[in-house]
Amino acid sequence: MKKKLKKKNLIILIIIGILLIGGITTTAIFLAKDNSSSETSKNKDKGKDKDKDVPEVEIVDLDSTSRPYAVMINNIGAARPYHTGLQDAYLVYEIVVEGGITRYLALFKDKQNETVGNVRSARHYYLDYVLENDAYYVHWGWSLQAESDISSLKINNLNGLTYGSPYFFRKNISGISTEHKAFTNLKELSSLVDKLGYRKETNKDLLLNYSATSVILPEEEQLNATNVDLKYSGSSITNYVYDSEAKVYKQFVNDKAHTDYETKNQYTVKNIITYQVGNKTIAGDEKGRQDLDNIGSGKGYFITEGRAIPITWEKKSRSAQTIYRYQDGTEITVNDGNTWIHIVPKSGSISIS
Repeated sequence: MKKKLKKKNLIILIIIGILLIGGITTTAIFLAKDNSSSETSKNKDKGKDKDKDVPEVEIVDLDSTSRPYAVMINNIGAARPYHTGLQDAYLVYEIVVEGGITRYLALFKDKQNETVGNVRSARHYYLDYVLENDAYYVHWGWSLQAESDISSLKINNLNGLTYGSPYFFRKNISGISTEHKAFTNLKELSSLVDKLGYRKETNKDLLLNYSATSVILPEEEQLNATNVDLKYSGSSITNYVYDSEAKVYKQFVNDKAHTDYETKNQYTVKNIITYQVGNKTIAGDEKGRQDLDNIGSGKGYFITEGRAIPITWEKKSRSAQTIYRYQDGTEITVNDGNTWIHIVPKSGSISIS
């Protein structure tokens, strides 16, 4: 009887052993498969990053966390022939200032241009677009309200009145006033940022969505857009003519080609966003400086590759990013290339044909 029990116990132990070994083996196989699947997924992602056949956006590094420089550009007639470096800006705003003229706010990211300009003084409503891009504000002088707002809004600014060479300099150009000879050196500004202890990284998304392949606009809403005229005032009109071969817009100001002083090349633009807002002269301002009704929402146009489409814009606060949407409510995507945002006065006009 004892022998039978021993034999029976031995059989039970063998069965338990087999079950244990089987369980361990199954678990090991399962884990191996799981790990293999995980690695394959990761490798696929890495492969996508390294796939040379997949086009990448070139106008700006989508993975870069460095903050851009927002440079205030003088656009009075006497200064315009000396504009330098604007083709390298990935984003430019044009907004009206006193006297019916305009100034540009040109944004540069990860650029080392040694000459950008002409640099001009700050105006308070441009700060709204510095903030929405988490940029350093590069300017030469300021209005009283801009000075006050820069302080209260804690804008990281780089002022040519405070910091001279090598960060800012005046070119030896004859025949124009001193204030039109001001330029900045982006390569040197990086060391000034270090010196001032400004934050160098940003966690803010780029203002716009970019596509490395040609954007397809909703067919039923498209307008022909080979000629675009944006009238800020009687003396300040930005014109565009579409170059179908190069798939960019050639830029003109008052029907005269807008060219770079150093390269002699005409400026070209890939994407145009334009809309109208109200503006008014600040009460008691002797120089007629303006205020802008730019917080809110409205309608405008997105123009690219010879076509235009109606869009909406919305800016909820001074620091909030402006959101541009198609008529169906989805955010617009722009083509790979530079973008100019033209904020035109309601007293002006937008003509697309």
